[in-house]
Amino acid sequence: MGMPVRIDDTLYEQARAEALVEHRTIAGQIEYWATIGRASLDNPDLPMSFVAEALASMREPRNQATPFVPRKRRT
Repeated sequence: MGMPVRIDDTLYEQARAEALVEHRTIAGQIEYWATIGRASLDNPDLPMSFVAEALASMREPRNQATPFVPRKRRT
């Protein structure tokens, strides 16, 4: 359910500019920032870039994922 929210004009303009680059709606861009911010606060020991990349990887279709193959151990 969508809810109207008042935000600062500067933040709105920043979201609008970033949304164009990222091919999102303005609301989608703000939701994206909020999701990363919340996950970053929940995981303060992880770099924000790692959190963002992990969330992006979770949205990728599983049938297009590259399986992880560990390197062989040296003996």
